[in-house]
Amino acid sequence: MPNRRFADGEVVMGRWPGSVLYYEVQVTSYNDVTHLYTVKYKDGTELELKESDIRSQSSFKHRKSQSSSSSPSRRNTSRSRSKSPGRPAKGRRRSSSQSRERKDDKKKTIQEDNLAVLRQSENNTRRYNGEPDSTERNDTSCIILEQKLKPDLEIERELEQYGLRPRKEEKKKEEIYSEKKVFETIKTIEKVSSKTKDLEFGGRIGTFALIFFLPATVFYLLLMCKQDDPSLMNFPPPLPALESLWDARVFGVSLLWFFLQALFYLLPVGKVVEGLPLSNGRKLQYRINGFYAFIFTAAAIGILLYFQYELHYLYDHFMQFAVSAAAFSMGLSIYLYIRSLKAPEEELAPGGNSGYLVYDFFTGHELNPRIGSFDLKYFCELRPGLIGWVVINLAMLLAEMKIHNQSMPSLSMILVNSFQLLYVVDALWNEEAILTTMDITHDGFGFMLAFGDLVWVPFVYSLQAFYLVGHPTAISWPVAAAITILNCVGYYIFRSANSQKNNFRRNPADPKLAYLKFIPTATGKGLLVTGWWGFVRHPNYLGDIIMALAWSLPCGFNHILPYFYVIYFICLLVHREARDEHHCKQKYGLAWERYCQRVPYRIFPYIY
Repeated sequence: MPNRRFADGEVVMGRWPGSVLYYEVQVTSYNDVTHLYTVKYKDGTELELKESDIRSQSSFKHRKSQSSSSSPSRRNTSRSRSKSPGRPAKGRRRSSSQSRERKDDKKKTIQEDNLAVLRQSENNTRRYNGEPDSTERNDTSCIILEQKLKPDLEIERELEQYGLRPRKEEKKKEEIYSEKKVFETIKTIEKVSSKTKDLEFGGRIGTFALIFFLPATVFYLLLMCKQDDPSLMNFPPPLPALESLWDARVFGVSLLWFFLQALFYLLPVGKVVEGLPLSNGRKLQYRINGFYAFIFTAAAIGILLYFQYELHYLYDHFMQFAVSAAAFSMGLSIYLYIRSLKAPEEELAPGGNSGYLVYDFFTGHELNPRIGSFDLKYFCELRPGLIGWVVINLAMLLAEMKIHNQSMPSLSMILVNSFQLLYVVDALWNEEAILTTMDITHDGFGFMLAFGDLVWVPFVYSLQAFYLVGHPTAISWPVAAAITILNCVGYYIFRSANSQKNNFRRNPADPKLAYLKFIPTATGKGLLVTGWWGFVRHPNYLGDIIMALAWSLPCGFNHILPYFYVIYFICLLVHREARDEHHCKQKYGLAWERYCQRVPYRIFPYIY
């Protein structure tokens, strides 16, 4: 293994990627695997550089002094040979030297302006895309720009050294060359940086397996809940006949539900707000009317019940509804990927532009697919699945009353319905907050979100209510009161933490937030170190997990199946937390390290 040349904390000269300019930097760390130095510029920017791109200050100054002492003499000698001998030598040298100094100053100014434009363009692209700085992306863009610029710069130096170009022509070509190189380099940086380098979920193999594993998990859970003894020891559950899993009428009802919610989405009610800036600086508009859609849906369900429509039809054909939703989500995912192939580069998702078909199909290739003003991803995030979750819970409550001949639903069923209804109403009431989440700003709309929104949310999140229909559990009022308090604690942490974050993001200078302290970052944003975000790094995840536990406790402890949601939720949030940690470390650099020192616990205080 080669020995490192520069020590941590040493001040050296580092080359800015894609240019020939060196700046004073400080070495912060060294990676023994990639053999890259992490350096920090004076403006706070952190990059990883190769050893060949770093020079000691002494050698840099020595080379600079040599070039300044030797170059003028060579230039003057060559120029004296080409000029008329009738001109005085002294005046010729002075004029040549002054002209050369002015030209050098101008060229240096042009190069510095170009560098500023490049750095501004690259930073804007990352900020709009919500992307962290990536080592692989910097290395790739550095290599490409070095190969493109180096031959032209060498020719420029030779022509400048031997005076083979007339001054007017040199000035004109220099300006044209600089302007062309700036725009070519910006385009190259944007094209390289838009490619997804860090693949999640196990890359191509992992995403290919998840396309089959996720539907199989949903069907397994639903089949287990239908068993008299839903123990994990009874594996595998009896499989139904394939022809019994499909019903054209059920599929028609599913389509009717989807298009009914689409109609509610298009109604001209509710305010219109702008989302976060895209990579091209444009802001999309969104109509905030999810809560109105919920009210309209409740009215429609009330009309059906008034005319004695049997809503427990959902329970009787629950597996068929799940199969229909899975088939629809797969068809929607195929349509989304095909249309994304014609989408402009700036409209592709930062996390789903790897160039691999299976990976991009799973994660989503296009960031915000729209049909006119109808945003497909935003619509599916909160409407069909989330509101459908509440309708399914209500159907399970009615099915429990009919099957067990009860005049009132059980206390356990009431708790599950009430807790989850509160969660859904809260999400719809605070609909605007979803515009700042990674689902909207970073993730594309592909199979992962389509299946998650239309299948996983309504059919897995309602698992406790579905379980209670076939396995009723009696709980006492004191136990119910304790579970209610637990859910309220989780909801309070979840809502207050999200409110602090969203309010601070929108207006950090709000006098109402003056009590919050934060760590400034190089991106211009701040990291909260007081309030809930000074307690743990992800307090909203902590509230989510507490609520998930409260939703499962009314099912008792006879089987672990109702607690699948808690286990899944912990795994999901730990995965998201790890992804957030990686992105924040790349994006905020030393500021994130300072934040982690101030707030050492991630989700669970004093535990994790």
